[in-house]
Amino acid sequence: MSGRIGRELADRWLGLRLALAGRVHAYPEVLTLRRFVRAFAIEAILDVGANAGQYATMLRRDVGFGGTILSFEPNPDVFARLARRAASDPRWHVFNMALSNSDGTAAFNVMAADQFSSLEAPAETLDAVFATRNRVTRTVDVALRRLDTLLPELEAARGLTRFLLKMDTQGHDALVCEGAGATLGTMTGIQTELAIRPIYRNGTGYRAMIDMLETHDFVPSAFFANNKGHFPQLVEMDGLFVNQMALDSRAL
Repeated sequence: MSGRIGRELADRWLGLRLALAGRVHAYPEVLTLRRFVRAFAIEAILDVGANAGQYATMLRRDVGFGGTILSFEPNPDVFARLARRAASDPRWHVFNMALSNSDGTAAFNVMAADQFSSLEAPAETLDAVFATRNRVTRTVDVALRRLDTLLPELEAARGLTRFLLKMDTQGHDALVCEGAGATLGTMTGIQTELAIRPIYRNGTGYRAMIDMLETHDFVPSAFFANNKGHFPQLVEMDGLFVNQMALDSRAL
C-alpha cells in the first residue's frame, strides 16, 4: 500500500510541477515513457529531430531515463544549442545530420519557427497559426544518413540491444523508418508524430503511418497530444508503439 501511495504522490507532484511550468499537456507522455522504459528495460533512445534538446531534457528531468541518448539534428544553428545543452552529460551524444532513406546530402528547409524546420516543404494550405511559423526562410545543405548504415558505426551504441526510436522530423518520419531497413525490426519501441491534418506537402497521414508500423509488427502502446495548441480540431499527436516480439518475450 505504501509503495502505491508513494507512486501516486510522486505522480501528483509531477503533474503540479509540469502545470506550473506551463507543460501540463506533457503529463500523459511523461507517465507513459516512465512506465515504458522501465517495463522494457530500454538502454538507448534515438532522438531523431532533436531540435535544441527539449525531448532529451524531458527524458532526463521528468522521465528519469539514465541510459544513452543519441540526438540527431540537421539545422546547424539549432545544433549549436543542442551541443551546448548536451556537453555536460557523458551519456548524451549529438550528431549534426538528418536521418532519411538515403546516404548523401539534401536541401533542408529552415522555417520561421525553427521547430517546424524540415526536409519537407510546407503544405500549400495551412491554418493561420501555422502560416507564419511554418514558412521557409532559407535552405541549407545537410548530411543525410540511413539508420541501418549509421547505427553500426556509432561507438556509443555498441553493445546496446534495447532501443526506443523517437522521431520528430516534421513530416519525414516514414522515410526515417524506410532508411532503417531491417534495423527497424530490432527496435523495442517507436515514438512518432502522427499527422491528423498534415502540415507538410508530402507528410504521411496518421492512418498510413499506423498501418506501415503494423506491417513491421509494431502495435500501439499509447497516444497523446504533443503540444497544447490543439483546439478545437486536433492537428497531430504522438504515438508510442511496441515491437510485438518485445511483448511476446515479456509474456514468457
